[in-house]
Amino acid sequence: MTASPARKRANQRRWTVLLPVVGLIALGVCGLVLLGLGTTKIGLVPILVGAVAALLPVAAVLGAFLWVDRWEPEPAKILLLAFAWGACGATITSLVFNQTAHVLGELINGGDGSTFAAVIGAPIVEEATKAAFVVVLFLRRREEFDGVVDGIVYAGVTAAGFAYTENIYYFARVFVDSGFGDLSSGVIALFVLRGVLSPFAHPLFTSMTGIGIGIAAMTTNKRVRVLAPALGYLGAAGLHSLWNFSTTVGTGSTFINLYFLIMVPVFAAMVWLVIWQRRREQRIVAGQLPEMAANRWIASSEVALLASLQGRRRWRRTVRRKVGEQAARAVAGYQVAATELAFLRHRIASGTAEAGSDERHATLLEALITARQAAIDAPGALKAAGGVRRS
Repeated sequence: MTASPARKRANQRRWTVLLPVVGLIALGVCGLVLLGLGTTKIGLVPILVGAVAALLPVAAVLGAFLWVDRWEPEPAKILLLAFAWGACGATITSLVFNQTAHVLGELINGGDGSTFAAVIGAPIVEEATKAAFVVVLFLRRREEFDGVVDGIVYAGVTAAGFAYTENIYYFARVFVDSGFGDLSSGVIALFVLRGVLSPFAHPLFTSMTGIGIGIAAMTTNKRVRVLAPALGYLGAAGLHSLWNFSTTVGTGSTFINLYFLIMVPVFAAMVWLVIWQRRREQRIVAGQLPEMAANRWIASSEVALLASLQGRRRWRRTVRRKVGEQAARAVAGYQVAATELAFLRHRIASGTAEAGSDERHATLLEALITARQAAIDAPGALKAAGGVRRS
């Protein structure tokens, strides 16, 4: 007997709640395995030193990606799962395959396989394992991707988790060999290299794949939907390979040349791309708001307030000052709900919406009405409260 649509939706909602929990538990087990391997091989104190030293770079990187993701903040539980996958799942998977690459390199070179593993094996494997989370998320939760910025954010957060665990290991190993050291050796020198000069290395590599997936989310061309992520992955693996080559095979001048001639320009180009895409997102939201106001889902007086990040921030700040924190949170929830609906309506209009978009539109519209009512119930949060209908 075939299950009813209502039952199917209930099952889907149940799995939507359970899967992140199960995933986090599984990744927690992976993290415990990595901790056990690290303490057995290096020691508990060095691992703790590495964990503390790695906190500052990863906090800065995560802060940057959360700042980028202000128009439509991604669900916190998915971002947490992305970070955990990078820190635990992708790391332990890469560890297994990197060992295989090392053995393969020994067979090819007839001796030391570390160069082959670092320059060829690690970039291919690590970028694949990091990208796996973003690809699966795109296939399973297509509605979470509105464009390039979302791809960059998910890829960057995943890579930040991977870099955090990798940094713990590197800092711990250097601490065993040289202690805290100074600017020329030890943990301090490595912190300058990995925490100051290149905290965005892994996120930059994997963001190439994220850009490809973001492009796939924006197009109706089936060929582009396949080629863009594939080319993004090749770009990620290529940059990663160049980076590892400069740090393992090349000289100091090789690293400096690569850093300033390739990595810095690529990073600058990605920053420009993010700024450009954020302006695109603003145009999308601003373009949908007048029709939403005409449908009386929002008030006309709120269109200008919702059309820019500056306007939204001033609105929340004023409400917080005059009414209180609870009212400001209600307004923030209303702003997010309006943005999600605007993005979905744009995807429907452009033909890039996911399957079931009509049902999701009804759900988001209901969420918008509920969020606006919550803001209305906080006196002074909204200037215009009446005249809102459901359809």
